[in-house]
Amino acid sequence: MKLHDLKPNEGAKKNKKRVGRGISAGQGKTAGRGTKGQGARSGGSTRLYHQGGNLPFFRRLPFIRGKGFTPLSRVNFNEVNLDQLKDFPADSEVTPETLAKERLLREPNNPIVILGRGEVGVALKVSVHRITKGAKAKIEAAGGSVSIIEA
Repeated sequence: MKLHDLKPNEGAKKNKKRVGRGISAGQGKTAGRGTKGQGARSGGSTRLYHQGGNLPFFRRLPFIRGKGFTPLSRVNFNEVNLDQLKDFPADSEVTPETLAKERLLREPNNPIVILGRGEVGVALKVSVHRITKGAKAKIEAAGGSVSIIEA
């Protein structure tokens, strides 16, 4: 076998479509560009993101997401105040599971933050994702303990 014997596989090479070469060729007259209009003209393509007079998609996004711009990376917390923990008995553990069992969470899959509204009368062992300084001080003043869950 020599170099001049080499040929591509059958069907591997395809001839280029020659447009605008007469009606019998199948792509004559308008050459597949339709009749008149922007697409029929030379250089008549639109730029990327062109939407024909509509407000472009990337400028519409803030309105689609809601009022103003909402960051996509925002973390929504379940907010639980201290006055909601009044039904827990002394020395009980407050965890995401126990809070979900007590139906204090809107979205059980989201992390939990304890806020400082209200008072705590008993010692609690609190394990949550985030807690405010005031809430932590009130829990520790009542003899409880606080641990942070790393997400």
